[in-house]
Order: sequence, then C-alpha cells, then structure tokens
Amino acid sequence: MTDSLLWLTVLVGALTTYFWRALGVALSGRMDPAGALFEWVGCVAYALLAGLVARMILLPIGVLQATPLSHRIIASAVACAVFFLTRRSVLLGVGAGVGTLILLAAGVLPFV
Repeated sequence: MTDSLLWLTVLVGALTTYFWRALGVALSGRMDPAGALFEWVGCVAYALLAGLVARMILLPIGVLQATPLSHRIIASAVACAVFFLTRRSVLLGVGAGVGTLILLAAGVLPFV
C-alpha cells in the first residue's frame, strides 16, 4: 500500500466515526431516555451479555476450556451468591468467582 492510500483509509475511517458521533449528538436531545426504545436497547444488551457469559461457561475456548465444567459451574454459583449477599457488588462477586475457579483448578478446594 502506498502512503497516500493509507492516509486516505485513515481519513475515511475517521470521517465515518465522527459522522455517527455527530448524528448521535444531534439526535440525543430529541430522545426520551425513559422511553420504549431505550428500554428495548437495554434488554438486548443484557440478553447479549447473558448469552456470552453462558457461552463462556458451557462452551469455552482457550485456557478456560482446560477446566472441568463442574469447576466453572461452581465458580459461577459462588460468584452469583456473593454478588447477591453483598448487596449486588460486582467487584466482590467477580473476585469470589475468579478466586473459586483458581482454587478449584489448583486443587486447593477438594472437589471433583
């Protein structure tokens, strides 16, 4: 690729990005944040997140694939329990789940 083609590619990418940002700014004043559209977008976002988490637990790739399914399920259950017991603290829930998975994988917690 020549230098001019590279710069043209960067310019087109920047213009495309800034076009959508400007459109968002222009339309944001006209949208109701408590409206049905935002509620739908929030529901879709939560559904995508739930699907990704379920896929990571049931069909993992990479290093997580080497851990037994029972370990991943137990760590997820511990994470959920700690999350709800600590008044919905995401940090403590995630930390408890990761810690449990590490201890199970290392054999410190004797289970399956």
